[in-house]
Amino acid sequence: MKAKTVGMYALGLSFILAGCSQGEETANQSIEEAVDYTFTGIEPGSGVTEAGHKVIADYENLAGWDMTESSMAGMLVELEQAINNEEPIIVTGFSPHWIFEEFDLKFLEDPLNSLGEAEEMRSITREGFADDFPGANQIIDNFYWEMEDIQAVMSEALDIPFEDAAQNWVDANPDKVAEWTEGTQEGNGEMIELVALPWDSERAPSHVMKIVLEDQGYEVNLVDVEPAIMFQAIAAGQSDASVSPWLPITHAGFYEAHHEDIVDLGANLNDVRVGIVVPSYMDIDSIEDLAPRE
Repeated sequence: MKAKTVGMYALGLSFILAGCSQGEETANQSIEEAVDYTFTGIEPGSGVTEAGHKVIADYENLAGWDMTESSMAGMLVELEQAINNEEPIIVTGFSPHWIFEEFDLKFLEDPLNSLGEAEEMRSITREGFADDFPGANQIIDNFYWEMEDIQAVMSEALDIPFEDAAQNWVDANPDKVAEWTEGTQEGNGEMIELVALPWDSERAPSHVMKIVLEDQGYEVNLVDVEPAIMFQAIAAGQSDASVSPWLPITHAGFYEAHHEDIVDLGANLNDVRVGIVVPSYMDIDSIEDLAPRE
């Protein structure tokens, strides 16, 4: 595993719930004692921090557990320190995320489905885009990759610009790119506007798609926007396409408001989810394995 100083990175949507004890004190402690029956979130009011509170409220076996709210940088430092020392730590995060590329982690089972089902990242376009740009539309429709692909781009982009990380992935995966572009009509300098969400998990596919379309002869303007603007712009025909939406849960409200005016091309990535995560060396498999504070 490549060593990184994680305290300097900001993670957008994700949040880390962390707690650990130090040194030999962990040897005779339970997992619950080692983390002091506490989940630690990031900034108060963030959606993922609120999801952590929901888990505590939904599971009876988490009676007496608490959540402290801190900063993202501090959580990342604690995660790295715990893993380096093989100490117990509980985190809540989402995939895709670079931490799954850097560390050996696993999702805990969520029998109550408190955090919802796994989602998809989907590709959407404005109405009429397929008629105006049939080749580009077919490439976006063909676009599909795996979790290890997107997380590889996200991980490398910790050290270099996203544009360079995306270019490196495209250069290293010509066969996969060819599956998206084979037989499609090339562009002739036509301008296409892609809209992306301003988070790493959305920047990765958006920069890859920008490079692929440009290699096929199109000019691409990539714009970062908030979710509401993304759907509004495509529904109004002001922007052409996006490979960023999380559905059917995260962006459901925006999708329902505009689905009649956009074209849904389907999933470009599966098994996108928020969940409770622990290092793989921890002997725990489910949220229900945790004991209440006595």
